[in-house]
Amino acid sequence: MLRAVARPLRGLALSRGPVLFSGRRLSRGPAQTRGFPSAWPGEENLPLSAETQWKDRAETVIIGGGCIGVSLAYHLAKAGMRDVVLLEKSELTAGSTWHAAGLTTYFHPGINLKKIHYDSIKLYEKLEEETGQVVGFHQPGSIRIATTPVRVDEFKYQMTRTGWQATEQYIIGPEKIQEMFPLLNMDKILAGLYNPGDGHIDPYSLTMALAAGARKYGALLKYPAPVTSLKPRLDGTWDVETPQGSITANRIVNAAGFWAREVGAMIGLEHPLIPVQHQYVVTSTIPEVQALKQELPVLRDLEGSYYLRQERDGLLFGPYESQEKMKVQDTWVTSGVPPGFGKELFESDLDRIMEHVEAAMEMVPVLKKADIISVVNGPITYTPDILPMVGPHQGVRNYWVAVGFGYGIIHAGGAGKYLSDWILQGEPPFDLIELDPNRYAKWTTAQYTEAKARESYGFNNIVGYPKEERLAGRPTQRVSGLYQALAPKCSMGFHAGWEQPNWFYRPGQDTQYRPSFRRTNWFEPVGSEYKQVTQKVGVIDLTPFGKFHIKGQHSVRLLDHLVANVIPKVGFTNISHMLTPRGRVYAELTVSHQSPGEFLLITGSGSELHDLRWIEEVANKGGYDVEIRNITDELGVLGVAGPHSRRVLQKLTSEDLSESAFKFLQSKSFKVSGIPVTAIRISYTGELGWELYHRPEDSAPLYEAIMNSGQQEGIDNFGTYALNALRLEKAFRAWGAEMNCDTNPLEAGLEYFVKLNKEESGCLRRWAIRPN
Repeated sequence: MLRAVARPLRGLALSRGPVLFSGRRLSRGPAQTRGFPSAWPGEENLPLSAETQWKDRAETVIIGGGCIGVSLAYHLAKAGMRDVVLLEKSELTAGSTWHAAGLTTYFHPGINLKKIHYDSIKLYEKLEEETGQVVGFHQPGSIRIATTPVRVDEFKYQMTRTGWQATEQYIIGPEKIQEMFPLLNMDKILAGLYNPGDGHIDPYSLTMALAAGARKYGALLKYPAPVTSLKPRLDGTWDVETPQGSITANRIVNAAGFWAREVGAMIGLEHPLIPVQHQYVVTSTIPEVQALKQELPVLRDLEGSYYLRQERDGLLFGPYESQEKMKVQDTWVTSGVPPGFGKELFESDLDRIMEHVEAAMEMVPVLKKADIISVVNGPITYTPDILPMVGPHQGVRNYWVAVGFGYGIIHAGGAGKYLSDWILQGEPPFDLIELDPNRYAKWTTAQYTEAKARESYGFNNIVGYPKEERLAGRPTQRVSGLYQALAPKCSMGFHAGWEQPNWFYRPGQDTQYRPSFRRTNWFEPVGSEYKQVTQKVGVIDLTPFGKFHIKGQHSVRLLDHLVANVIPKVGFTNISHMLTPRGRVYAELTVSHQSPGEFLLITGSGSELHDLRWIEEVANKGGYDVEIRNITDELGVLGVAGPHSRRVLQKLTSEDLSESAFKFLQSKSFKVSGIPVTAIRISYTGELGWELYHRPEDSAPLYEAIMNSGQQEGIDNFGTYALNALRLEKAFRAWGAEMNCDTNPLEAGLEYFVKLNKEESGCLRRWAIRPN
């Protein structure tokens, strides 16, 4: 008996059953409670080669035998890659896969991540036929229920995005919801977001089917084969050592789940991952469920913060507790995963989820008289922002990651295909910068990771607003020299660890962060800042820009190959774009030719390591003799823009800033109020303006001097929200909005910046001949 029946559960009785506790090793997954046979599909006839074969060389070595790693092995082998080897430390599915609840959904609040969900479900629909292995896939659909008006607004907002996708999605009313899910208490339900084709799948069977497919197409799945050492070679290949022997690999992929930190540590990387305890409850047979003529759709009660689905003739429901109540397995971060931990679970803790249990009983009253037969409490791995890390890692050649999957089952099929396409074709099939592992860097401390993982888990079902800011773990060490001066005056936004003003308060205005699907409290302040820049002069902190310094014997050749524009003359700047081999826009850069063969490259804050990785990879593959330095943290940046910006700055320098002496897109180094700066005459606002690059310790005195100088001109601050409005009015494109890896430069209206007759850029020639 887990607990006394009467006190905590108020009628939700607890019966003896296969309740799972930590320390009790289970040879099978939660299918013990699902009625699966003792001979598991695909396991009874594994070829002996899976245990006896060994290879000394491999094109790709995948570390980790959960659903993610096995899916990648399947997709690479099926696509024709020879010598794919997967190494698993114990047995397939050990880790987070085997105890997952197995939910599958086409829904995601983003746009491109829905493609991952789509590819997963379409694969799962045909996998049984392809491999001959039962996968236990159910597709009764799913309903997200709204019990508040703001949740209805969120559903309407999501419906504006549904045209991007190939799948159906509808808002349905209470009558339709009750027809589809007759066990609901309809008192509070206002609407539902319905996704046909959603459902759930058995994680163990899915992984075994993917493994069968991987073997069918020639991949070697080797276990038990724990990786004990990873050694990079000078040519970019890797020596992967195990107790079974060593393999030389052209690339390695870390798909090790909650062991991913240990794998990363072998090569000096600290991946920002943290295991979180997630519980779900399985009931015994409920007569009202047993009497149904068709399976219930998966239910997501967003205000109650839980999911609920039919499990045979009972129900399975799993809550997401608040960040104050949820439990992080932080000892695994400080001390490592306990040796031998695999198919174990943590001690159940119903007290932690009682408010969600009560919410579920109120919404689905038949739960009040149901018996619990299992409480599953297992580890799932979170990144700070709840999204996985997928792709090649900056700073380490041919090291890829597929880690941090808080929802591994729905992501497995699509992520395997996405990574396989990227590996084989040399570029991602579509843009997923939100999953880029390089969105994190040295500023991502263990304390930050835990704070954000707590927040992300606790916010699992909160309303997702446009321009959402999440405040846990902030600020990081990445603050500009103006942070202390500006923070009391503005609402800060978060960009790759940096704090940057979104908008500034005006006297008497609401200073709180109040997101909305309608007009918000920052509408009027941002409008004032817009007028400030177009009519007078404004100052903005642009320090979060990504900044790279490139010089060397082949620097001009490298950049001429990298970008679609021509190389600017010494002392000048231009806007250039890095294109993929298919001619998609990988990045937008501001390129300044500071002295012969010496360049300053500027990119957006969120693209810093995303772009640096690409530059380094091209330089390595081409054998270019260059020095590439990331100097993002070494330079502060102030933007001064508006019709009076020249007048304000001219008071502070002897340098001639006139139109004839300092032309648009010219770059010069001089002193402003005695402070050395590199000034570029450019402004993303479309107004007259300069960007001033300087030492971080000079940010505060430089800002103070400019603000004092501009008093007569009515100078004031402006933030990124006004900047975005200004650039849109001027039809300036932004990477990640009007252009990305989904678009070519002509589709994005960038033809002015693309020179198709360049001699150096082979990718441009190919693209010009065979456009996509």
